[in-house]
Amino acid sequence: MLAKRIIPCLDVDRGRVVKGVNFVNLIDAGDPVENGKFYDEEGADELVFLDITASSDKRNIILDMVKKVAETVHIPFTVGGGIRTLDDVRTILENGADKVSINTAAVKNPAIITESSKRFGSQCILVAIDAKRNSTGNWNVYLNGGRTKTDIDAVEWAKRTEELGAGEILLTSMDRDGTKCGYDIELTKKISESLTIPVIASGGAGTIEHLYEGLTEGKADAVLAASIFHFREISIREVKEKLKNRGIPVRIV
Repeated sequence: MLAKRIIPCLDVDRGRVVKGVNFVNLIDAGDPVENGKFYDEEGADELVFLDITASSDKRNIILDMVKKVAETVHIPFTVGGGIRTLDDVRTILENGADKVSINTAAVKNPAIITESSKRFGSQCILVAIDAKRNSTGNWNVYLNGGRTKTDIDAVEWAKRTEELGAGEILLTSMDRDGTKCGYDIELTKKISESLTIPVIASGGAGTIEHLYEGLTEGKADAVLAASIFHFREISIREVKEKLKNRGIPVRIV
């Protein structure tokens, strides 16, 4: 059985790691380079770096920061934010990323998923989905860092991204983001069971139990968290030891 992955996320705004609740009320959580180095040494399986205002501000990602983080870590490194074209994907990979996360551009131009996967390999093309529950009990896809609602159903969009060539899904529940009340297990399970590619659960982790639930009940292949790691509430080493003791296959460093 493949090992389950524990992934810290660096949401970056103007060169600083930030964390909020439901995508708003952001507070400072430190320097991206220092955080990346810390998580690498802690035994994180991967690291995700998201420039959360690049798309909404219609600007390119901060390449200098990406390069500095990439030079510091020795684990797989995913970068997203403001990626609009095939050239953007190439540039991010050339500056040290192992994977590229595409969200807004994937919805506006789905062909970028297929083109990027063919050019660089599906293993390095990750589609990020920010989803929020609606009045019918389903979930809508949101763009531009959660600022723009669409009428697209999140589950159906996830299925389509796999058909288009995505190698992995980063699924964030906007309802749970930063709340520390646990992942949206219903959403995570529904999408995980609908796909054959890996799904990373995101949004709401507050305890080790939440991570366990995301991997078991939610059927996710990996769990992503920010607040509990950034503010040193729980260590990645502790998470992995507890998960291993409960029968979850993890990579112990």
